[in-house]
Amino acid sequence: MKQIKIIILGITCLAILSCGGKTAEVIKEAPVEIAPEIVEEEPLTPCTTLSQLSASDRDQAETAFVLYRDFVKANDFAQAFPLWKTAYNLAPGANGRIQYHYDDGIKIYTDLFKNTSDKELKQSYVDTVMMIYDKRAECFGDEATIKGRKAFDYYYNFYEYSNADQTFNLFKEAVQSKGKNADYFVINPFSKLLHDRVIEEKISKEEGAQLAVTLESAIQNGLATCGNKCEAWNIIADYAPNRIESLEGVDDFYDCDYYSNKYYTQFQENPTDCEVIELAYRRMLRGKCDPNDARLVEVKAAKDKHCYKPPPPPGPLKQAFDKYSTGDYKGAVELFDKFIAKTDDVEKKAKYTMVVAKIYYGDIKNFAASRKYARQAAQLKGNWGEPYILIGKLYASSGPLCGPGRGWDSQVVTWPAIDKFQYAKKIDPSVAGEANKWINTYSQYMPSREDIFQRGIKEGSSFKVGCWINETTTVRVK
Repeated sequence: MKQIKIIILGITCLAILSCGGKTAEVIKEAPVEIAPEIVEEEPLTPCTTLSQLSASDRDQAETAFVLYRDFVKANDFAQAFPLWKTAYNLAPGANGRIQYHYDDGIKIYTDLFKNTSDKELKQSYVDTVMMIYDKRAECFGDEATIKGRKAFDYYYNFYEYSNADQTFNLFKEAVQSKGKNADYFVINPFSKLLHDRVIEEKISKEEGAQLAVTLESAIQNGLATCGNKCEAWNIIADYAPNRIESLEGVDDFYDCDYYSNKYYTQFQENPTDCEVIELAYRRMLRGKCDPNDARLVEVKAAKDKHCYKPPPPPGPLKQAFDKYSTGDYKGAVELFDKFIAKTDDVEKKAKYTMVVAKIYYGDIKNFAASRKYARQAAQLKGNWGEPYILIGKLYASSGPLCGPGRGWDSQVVTWPAIDKFQYAKKIDPSVAGEANKWINTYSQYMPSREDIFQRGIKEGSSFKVGCWINETTTVRVK
C-alpha cells in the first residue's frame, strides 16, 4: 500500500506542477492554495496533524488526501467527497502547514449548493462552508483573510443566504485589519458595496471616507508590489478607483488631504495647464482646505497667472459660477437652473443647460442626471452635436458602473457610446474631429468576434444594453 501511495503521490504532484492558474477576469474566484507534496514537518497548528495520528489512521488519512485531490482536479466532486471528509476529519491540521484541503472542501460544498434546489439543503451547505472557514481560522489563523473570503463567497455565491449588512461588515473588518495590505480579491466587491451604502446614506460620511481612503491606499500598494498577482491588480485598477472617485460627488465626503494628495499632485505635473489648475483649485476648496494652505495658495497663484477670465456681470450667472469655482456644485446647479427657467434667450438656455449637464458628469458624478440635461440642451438647440458627444462619453465611461471594468458587460457600453458620437458628427460637422477621436478611442474596447460568437450574437444585429443606459444599439466587433 505504501508503494502505491508513493506512486500516486508522485503522479499527483507532477500533475499539479504542470497546471498554471489564471485569475478570472472579473476576479470572481478567491485564491486557492496549490497543493504541495504531503511531507512530514513540525506542526505549526493546534489542530490534529498526520504525525499525531495512529499508524492506521495516518495511513488512511494520507491515502485519502492523495486520492481525493485527483477527483477534485477532474471536477468529480461526488467521488472526492467521502475521501475528502476522511482526510479533513482525521487530520484538519494536515502536516501542520498545508491548507489546500479547506479550499477543496469549500469547492465541494459550493458544488453541492449549486446542484440542489432544496432551500434547506442550500442553507446547510452554506453553513458548512462557513464552518470550514472557521476551522481554518482556528487551525491556521489569518482571521482577516478568512473574513474577506467569507464575504467574497456571500457576495458572489451565496448572496441569497446572507444579508447585506453581514457581507459588508465582513469585508469592512477584513479591510480594516489589513489596511494597505488588504487582499486583492476583496477590493472590487467591497468598493461597490461601500459606494452604494454611502449613496444610500446607510453609513456615515466619516466612516465611508475612512474606508474609501484605506481602499485607495491598498490599490496603490497592490499595484506597486503585485508580484505574481499583477494581472488581478490591473483588473482592480480598471474598476475600484472609479467607484472611489465617484464619491467625490457627495458633498462634504472627502477632506482637504484627500483632494490635495490627488489634485495638487496633478497640478505639480502640469503647473500651467488651466484645466488641471482650475480642477485642483475647485477640488481643494471642495475639501475645505484652509485659504492659507501653502498648496492652495500656490494653485490659486497659478490660476490667477495662467487662467484669468473676465468674470460675468453681477447677477445670477456670476453667483452660479462663484459657487462652482468654490466646489459647491449643487449650489451652482440650483442657481443655473433658476437662470435657465427665467431667461427667454433660447441660446443661453441651451448653453447653460449644457453647463449643468457637464457639472453632473464631471463633478457630481450623476450620469443619469447629466444625460437628462444634455437631452434638454439638444432639444433647445437643433443640429447641435455637443450634447451627443457628452452622452457618448457618459456611456463610454460606464464600464465600471455596468460591469466589473473589463469583460462583456463593461465592453458593450461602447456600442451606444459610438452611436452617439456618430450621430453628433452627422448633425453637426463642426464636432466631427472630436467625434472621430472618441470613436477611434473606444472602438478598440468593443467586444471581439469571438465574444459575440460565444453568446450566439450576430454582428450587425440589434442588442439592448441595460444598466442605466437602457438603449438598443447595433452589435459591432473591434
